[in-house]
Amino acid sequence: MPLPFLTADRDFEAVEDVALPYDDRDRWRRPYRPGPWRVGMAALWLLLASYVLAAAVIIAFAGTLGEAAVVFGIAGAVIVCALRLLRMGVWVSPRGLRQVKFLVTRTLPWDQVGSVRTVQQPVRWLGLPRTVQGQALLLVRQGAGRELPTLLTTHNADFLARSAAFDRATDAVEAWAAENTRG
Repeated sequence: MPLPFLTADRDFEAVEDVALPYDDRDRWRRPYRPGPWRVGMAALWLLLASYVLAAAVIIAFAGTLGEAAVVFGIAGAVIVCALRLLRMGVWVSPRGLRQVKFLVTRTLPWDQVGSVRTVQQPVRWLGLPRTVQGQALLLVRQGAGRELPTLLTTHNADFLARSAAFDRATDAVEAWAAENTRG
């Protein structure tokens, strides 16, 4: 028996997407929920960090403080990587569209956005070199006509085996683009 109140994959209702009066529309927001693959990988990284932190405490009591500091630093780096993994994705605000990758963040103001469209093409499976046929959300710059790297795909960590969630996310990003690129 499914428990819809415990899952992020509830039936889509338009009422949930209406901005509440206390919501600040000027803040950057992700127009979709992080997927289970992304959350699972971050959870595994945080589990690894907990073991490293436990090792750092043991080293602090049994060894030198210098060695413990190095291991605490490693644990901190693992935690930062897990949090960055959760932050990855496409973010929108009235100021523009932001694509957050693991090491790079690109922000494009809406006046530079020509179009945002969904196309059928080979896409990378979970960001690995292997490609499969799927859908991708592409952004085309104003005037230049050149496409930027793919924003979202049906086979990335947020939408693998969640085609309905991909459709909702692309519709939301396209709606933000249509609303904010109008002259």
